[in-house]
Parts: sequence; C-alpha cells; structure tokens
Amino acid sequence: MRKLALDDEILLKIEKPARYIGGEVNSVMKDRNEIDIRFAMCFPDVYEIGMSHLGIQILYDMFNRMEDVWCERVYSPWTDLDAIMRQEKIPLFALESQDPIKEFDFLGITIQYEMCYTNILQILDLSGISLLSSERGEGCPIVIGGGPCAYNPEPLADFFDLFYIGEGETVYRELLDAYRENKKAGGSRRDFLIKAAQIEGIYVPSLYSVTYKEDGTIGSFTPDHPCAPAVIKKQVVMDMSETTYPERPIVPFIKVTQDRVVLEIQRGCIRGCRFCQAGMLYRPVRERNVETLKEYAYKMLKNTGHEEISLSSLSSSDYTHLEELVTFLIDEFGGKGINISLPSLRIDAFSLDVMGKVQDIKKSSLTFAPEAGSQRMRNVINKGLTEEDILTGAEQAFQGGWNKVKLYFMLGLPTEEKEDMEAIAVLADKVARKYYEIPKDQRNGKCQITASSSFFIPKPFTPFQWARMYSNEEYISRAATVKHAFQNQLNRKSLKYNWHDAEVTVLEGVLARGDRRVGPAILEAYRSGCIYDAWSENFDYEKWLKAFEKTGVDIAFYNERERDADEIFPWDFIDIGVTKQFLRREWERAMKGEVTPNCRQQCSGCGVARWKGGVCIEGKN
Repeated sequence: MRKLALDDEILLKIEKPARYIGGEVNSVMKDRNEIDIRFAMCFPDVYEIGMSHLGIQILYDMFNRMEDVWCERVYSPWTDLDAIMRQEKIPLFALESQDPIKEFDFLGITIQYEMCYTNILQILDLSGISLLSSERGEGCPIVIGGGPCAYNPEPLADFFDLFYIGEGETVYRELLDAYRENKKAGGSRRDFLIKAAQIEGIYVPSLYSVTYKEDGTIGSFTPDHPCAPAVIKKQVVMDMSETTYPERPIVPFIKVTQDRVVLEIQRGCIRGCRFCQAGMLYRPVRERNVETLKEYAYKMLKNTGHEEISLSSLSSSDYTHLEELVTFLIDEFGGKGINISLPSLRIDAFSLDVMGKVQDIKKSSLTFAPEAGSQRMRNVINKGLTEEDILTGAEQAFQGGWNKVKLYFMLGLPTEEKEDMEAIAVLADKVARKYYEIPKDQRNGKCQITASSSFFIPKPFTPFQWARMYSNEEYISRAATVKHAFQNQLNRKSLKYNWHDAEVTVLEGVLARGDRRVGPAILEAYRSGCIYDAWSENFDYEKWLKAFEKTGVDIAFYNERERDADEIFPWDFIDIGVTKQFLRREWERAMKGEVTPNCRQQCSGCGVARWKGGVCIEGKN
C-alpha cells in the first residue's frame, strides 16, 4: 500500500486533491529494486493541463516499456498546495510512488510555452534542487528540457543540465545507457554531461560560451569542450507507424482539459505559414498508417472508457487517409455513443462535410482561422486562403446548420497598416451577411460571429524571426482600431470582438527570442513571487518589469527592433532541417506579398530533404 506524501488534513485543505494522489487507471507501478533508472516526467503547469498533453503520455509509455526504467509524473502544485509545501517543508513528489523528486536520476521537463518558465523554477525549488545547474551536486537529478521552447533554450540555459532537441522517440535510450554506464564506472556528473554532449540532439549549455558585440547582439557562440558539437541537429522519427504509442493512456480521476482518446494522425505540416513555428519545427510531414490508427482506436477506447476520440495534427485536412479514417470511426463507434472531434481542419467543402457527420451542430460552433483580415496580409503571411475560400466555407457551414462561427486573427503582423486592421471587422461582417442571405425559414436561430485577435509574436525558426514587435500601448491601440471598426459594421449586433492581453504578449516576446542574459530576469521574477504567469489571475506584469529593470534587460532591444539579415540569433546553433537561407528567402517574399505554394504543390527547397521519407524527398538547400 502506497503512503501518500500528503496527509488527510492537508488534502482536505486544498482544491482538487485528486491532482496529487496518483493511482489513476493505467498508471504504472514498478519495483524500485528491479530498475536502474528513475525518471520523473514533468509538465510545469497544473495537473489538468499536463494530463492533457499527448507528448507526456507518449514518453511515459515509451520509458515504462523499458525494463530498467521507471518513469513517473509530476506537475506544478497549484498555489494553495504550493504555500503549504513551503510552510511545512514538504518536498515535491512523484504521483506514482509519492517519493521526493530529488531522489530520482532524471527530472525531464517539457517546455510547451514561454509563460511557464517561472513554474519550472517552482518545480526545482519545491524539489530541493538548486535552481542554477552550476550549483548542483553529484547526487542531484539530471535536469533535462525538451519540447517546442527548447528550440531556443538560451533564456533557460542556466537552469538546465541538458536539452533534448527533437522528438523523444529517438535517442533517449542511448542517453539513459550512457548515464547507467557512467554511474557504474563511478564517473562524475560532469563526466556524464560530456558523454551526453556527444549524443546527437543533446545540448549541454554549460559546455558553451557566448560573447556579445557593443550593440548588444551576439558576437559568437562556441563550444568550450572538444566533445561538444558546434551544431545540434534536431532528432526526427521518420517511420511514425513503428514508434511506440500509448495503447493504455492514463485515465485521470478528475476532468482534465482534454478528456478523451487522442489519435496522432501525422506530424509536420505542408502549408508554410510564415508566422507558424510548429509548421517549420516539425517538418517533414510524416503520416501514421491508417490501419495502425484503426487498431489504436479500438484498444485506447477499450482501455480507457473515454467517450470521445480526437484526431491530432497540425492540419488534419492534409492527412491522406482522413476520409477513410473518419468513415471507419463513424461506422464503428458512432452508434456506441462515442463522439469524434476533428481540430485543425481547413475551410473547404470536404472538411465541412466531414464535420457535419461527426458534430452535433446544436451544441458546437465552427472555428476558422483567417489570421488576417485583408487579402494582402494573408499573402504576406502565406496563409493560402482567399476571401472567396472563407466566405464560401462560411456559406456552406451555415447551409449545413451551423449558426455560430469563431474567427481567429493576429494583430501586429509585419507590414500591417490601419486598413488591414479594419479589414478584420469587414471580413467578420461579410461572414455574418452570408448567414442572413439564407432564407429566414432555413436559418438555425440567430447568427453569432465571434472574432478574436492575438498579438503577433515572431518566433524562432520562422520567416518572421527577423520582424519587430511593438510596445504594450501600441498593441492596445491596434485592438482599439479594430474594435471601433466593428462598431461601424452593418451586422454589428451579430458580431463580437475579443483580444489577447498585450502585456502577456510583450513578456512572451522577450522570453521567446531572448538570450542567456534573460535568465537572471526569470530568476528575479520567480523570487519576487511570479508563478503561473499563463493564468490571468496570477500574472503580475509589474513584477516582471521590475525584474527586467533590476537585471538590466531592455524590452525594446529584444522586441522593438527589426533584426539585420546577418545577425546571429541565440538559436542559430540548432539545425532543425529548415535552413536559415530558406527562412530569409521567405521573409523577403513576405515583404513583397508573394505566396509560396505548399509542399505538395511544389518543393521550395527548405532543407528537410535531408530527412528521407517525408513529403519532401527532393529539393535543394
């Protein structure tokens, strides 16, 4: 019988104690005496968010299939338990064994978004692990980071021992074997880090040095040790059907954000939107075998009892066998009370027909992502959507019975003018008009068009990585321009407009494109009380401003300047396959408003031809 790390008195004091007790259906228990390596897998956010992340489930399953490894989970304690653990000096623990994280060999942290950076420090702090990697002793867990934010690891370089660049199914076995062998030979912590640096895809920040020019830009980034490579190459799984996949995913006791079976149908995207980091990072496109997916659907539904199955990818409409798979799922499970969800569909007749089969139109709304209001701006960002596509899709949706549509846009895109901002409201109104053109007796109640705009953040490894951002005040002004335009529309009573928090955008911009000099500001913000920055009720912009001021971080330097063509970026030492030359070429095409065809129409020579077996198997670098 496991002894819980928290006693009954504490569990009665906190919100949702089921977040911390473990023991869920399909969670894995092992005998400590029969394993060599203990791995704590962490999602640095609240349990409900972390339990919904597919990547954690995949790695958890992969590690626990290894006889010599026991992988357990840990999430950020919510603020109520955080306070109690500090007061009572309770160390952070893993869900499965309830053992302290500090007793583990590895602490692996997935870094999915910039606003969780202070939560990473919370995890380390509550675990009793030194926040700075340089201060960790021999018995301390190896702290390793991965996920999309690891593609610019530099703001977090002081806090991590290792970063894993790429997809987790590739070199983890080699890394764990190197750790075991080093431990058996009596090697030191540094000995292991040097061995790890020689494994392709592993980045050890402590083995590299950075110099800066007088203007503050990077002068050089070089390895200090002969075993550390100058370039870290992203690790990619090419045969998706041969990789491990969780047939028995963990079933939480409480409702989580994504309470369903998830089928990952493919990785990568052919579209080439110039703002989209994921579309560049996860190239080339690799599809899962449709017959394998059918088998997974059976097994996962049987092993979980879930009543919904979701198809996961960056662009589900581009999966070659989507119609066959959806038809199978409807025929097999539609009559058994199993709902089917299809995120990331494009606006076309096929997608709408598919959605019409699987969604209850009385309960759901359709989501379109034009990203920009004007055609000029959609060409700049290479969205690949015309206004005719959008309006035709909306018309077909309304004729199919939908009456609620969500439209997603971005403000602050490169070359954006006032007319482009106002075009967001004009487009939303045109969508509403399509509804009211339907004969009244054929409408499904009142039409509701909800437009939302986030503020654009130029992410690493995108054609827009050279772009500038704006100040908090400028973003608010742009949102006000759009709001005013909505008030002038004919169908304004059917229109609603929301916008993202500009302060969060400014902070995220600094963290996304920052270098090692940003690390001390993250540490200072955490020490001043910043955690759960992604949660509006906890976000404190003033504390972050004070942290930047105290540590000498200039927001304008990181956000409000366009980068020179030859500037060295903090992430330039990472090879994701897509070349910097291609990204610069796409930036220049964007400035001319030129559209680049998608990968299936024409190879644009992005560089991923080096990974044979994806959509792009030929091309030039």
